[in-house]
Amino acid sequence: MHLCQIHERDISQESLLNGLPLEEGILIPSVFERAAKRAGLSSKIQTRRLAQINPHLLPCVLIIKNPKTQENDACILYELNEQHATVGFSDIPESAQTIALDELNHQYQGQVIYVRPEFLYQTQALKIAKPSLHWFWGVIQENRGLYKDILIASILINLFAIAMPMFVMNVYDRVVPNHTTDTLWILAAGIFLVITTEMILKLMRSWFVDLAANRADVKLSSSIMERVLNMRLVHRPRSSGSFISNVQSFESIRSFIGSLTVTALVDLPFVLLFTLIIALINPILVIPIVIAILVVITYALSAQQKMHELSIDSMEASAKRNDTLYEAVANIETLKGFNAESRAQSRWEKATLFITRNAAKMRFLSASISNGATWVQQMASVSVIVLGVYLIIEGEISQGALIAAYLLTSRAMGPISQTAGLLAQYHYAATSYQALEEIMQRDVERPQGKSWVHQGQLKGDIEFRNVDFSYPNDDRLALSKISFKIRQGERVAILGRNGSGKTTLEKLLLSLFEPSGGSILLDGIDIRQIDPAELRRNIGYIPQDIVLFNGTLKENLMFSAPLASDEQIVNASHISGLAPIINAHPEGFNMQVGERGQSLSGGQKQSVALARAIINDPPILLFDEPTGSLDFSAEATFSKNLQTIVTGKTLITITHRTSLLNLVERIIVLDKGRVIADGPKDQVLEALRQGQVGRTQA
Repeated sequence: MHLCQIHERDISQESLLNGLPLEEGILIPSVFERAAKRAGLSSKIQTRRLAQINPHLLPCVLIIKNPKTQENDACILYELNEQHATVGFSDIPESAQTIALDELNHQYQGQVIYVRPEFLYQTQALKIAKPSLHWFWGVIQENRGLYKDILIASILINLFAIAMPMFVMNVYDRVVPNHTTDTLWILAAGIFLVITTEMILKLMRSWFVDLAANRADVKLSSSIMERVLNMRLVHRPRSSGSFISNVQSFESIRSFIGSLTVTALVDLPFVLLFTLIIALINPILVIPIVIAILVVITYALSAQQKMHELSIDSMEASAKRNDTLYEAVANIETLKGFNAESRAQSRWEKATLFITRNAAKMRFLSASISNGATWVQQMASVSVIVLGVYLIIEGEISQGALIAAYLLTSRAMGPISQTAGLLAQYHYAATSYQALEEIMQRDVERPQGKSWVHQGQLKGDIEFRNVDFSYPNDDRLALSKISFKIRQGERVAILGRNGSGKTTLEKLLLSLFEPSGGSILLDGIDIRQIDPAELRRNIGYIPQDIVLFNGTLKENLMFSAPLASDEQIVNASHISGLAPIINAHPEGFNMQVGERGQSLSGGQKQSVALARAIINDPPILLFDEPTGSLDFSAEATFSKNLQTIVTGKTLITITHRTSLLNLVERIIVLDKGRVIADGPKDQVLEALRQGQVGRTQA
């Protein structure tokens, strides 16, 4: 944050960290670059001694060991000379202090992070960072150094491949007829060096291919997951299982780019070199090779359309099967309760049968391409030998030249056969790439380069101005011309029948969706100008459907507040009524809640949700039936404790429980997406009892 201030980058902590893989809520060096990029800063981690640090690139970040805690920490290095250094430690980075170089050297862990501002240009009066590279090809481009090494290694390997045919030809044509054993040993020593070097180069090339693939895999997987989590809910897929299957199809892309058969593309141009050398021996020997190349390429290309169709069908069927599995596991209790296991089993088996048949067709077609290429290659070699024998009889070539031509034929046809096999894998990888490309092109909540208004702590003034909203693929308006104001510290209940738009209103306030028309203001600012992460940090939210995640109770409590202190956790557990549950369990806060919180009852999960909402002490509380699963005793305790919590906070709650209505001072009634009543609690309740407010029921 202090570096952002130095480089005049206006950004909040939530904007920097939201969605990044933190460790216990703390930014780690390996993720620093991704956080810096969000602020328009470029960074690079290097291993350097203090004396090697470039003074022209200050300020920079040093990884140190905290002398007090003896844990890894960081500091900002402002100035450095032969005896002293000016640094700002993580607790107060802006408070620079001068320390002896020996003292800093004792703490320094050997890693420095250089940070520089990226170039900004003016577009429509906004500062926008340089557009980022393509999600896939950009990562490949970042590894161009490795691919350059792969290319150099492949060139040398193919050049060394000429050595063996030349060795054999010289032995048969010169050494054997003249019995020159000295020449034989010189040639043998030379070919030994070439073969050894070729082996080393092949091992290095294999290592570089895997290294490039692994680097790309880590970065691409992270980018895909980050994009999925940042996706706007308006683009949320109808089928989660199918969507997950499309995301998992990245495995085929990773397999493709990590395969050594990709080097066949690099080896392909050397087919011309080997063919040219054979032509120098005798042009007639080239004829079988040219015919074989044309046959292999023609068949491989003719099979591509069928491979493409099979790949699409296989991906769609896999998505449906994955959707069946996801639904069955997630709703196993419902399936058993209604005795509906046979339905899921039938869908699974039909999809599996189709996928199996389809996979068999693809394997057969792929095998026909690769095996057919091998057969053609062998036939080309036999044809070269047959033609060579006639040429030897005619005195056109020597026996050594025929053997050399035979060996070169195998080397010339090798890349062609490998390329044919590569084409068999290509379509599944290409289909997967298209599916991921569609995902990566979807709009996200926090697009790169967008300028946000950073408010820090919100006050809680809320205003809806003629808000219209309809859900995706639904022409009906869920909300129509909604207008109201809620002042800071005001406590409001929203009532209405099922489907009247109550929960939709809360989702808009959380910026999970954007209004189709009108605007929503927080503290006088349109929420579309506030970073969603910063907005949600200021809202304590309890959804209608409580979802917990596999792990400990403490991990679930700290879900939205990873840096919460033990005091905050204990306080939140007392207010929410969790304390008796925690005290009664031998593991306390470390008790496992199970997948989706299945180890807890409905009321206990509700208490966890309450604690999770208030642990951050947010200025706005947004509750959707917060006591729906609590018993009367727990509800009374919660309502009593909430009396002190809501003081000075803006409270919006959807509830029909009388105890919570005692907390509010105003009621808004919705019906069919419209506000039909808005006023003091007593007046609205009385109007509802007398049936004076439409058909809406309290």
